[in-house]
Amino acid sequence: MYAIKSTLPDATLKIVGEALQGALVDLIDLSLVAKQTHWNIIGSRFRSVHLQLDEVVETARSHSDIVAERAAALGLSPDGRASTVAATTGIAKVADGWQQDTQAIRTMVDALGAVIVRMRERLDDVGPVDSVTEDVLIQLVKELEKHHWMFQAENGNA
Repeated sequence: MYAIKSTLPDATLKIVGEALQGALVDLIDLSLVAKQTHWNIIGSRFRSVHLQLDEVVETARSHSDIVAERAAALGLSPDGRASTVAATTGIAKVADGWQQDTQAIRTMVDALGAVIVRMRERLDDVGPVDSVTEDVLIQLVKELEKHHWMFQAENGNA
């Protein structure tokens, strides 16, 4: 049963729904990974990386809302519960405790890379069936790739 009924065919809704749900989970976890790293970074580049991490959190949180609202507009109930995020994220677990700035940057390069790969797979899935959702994901990937580039540049070849 749908509380909101989309004009998209059911087969399209299934593809789009899976893509949006996966994107939502990865964005929520990315924001948590960035905040955990933000709180635990130490080292000579603390301040600049600390602030850079907040930019990732802002991107992840704003786009998670866009993604969830796109799903809701299509009659799909978004699931951002902690248990769902923990069970389905594509991001590796963050190390416990303090992270040296170079390690914190590696953590973010890895996390962003994992999310970007999965987002591009979702783009491949939704592109042929829903250009509106494709556009939402394109804008997201553009921002994630910018963050990925900037963190890679922080460590040179990390």
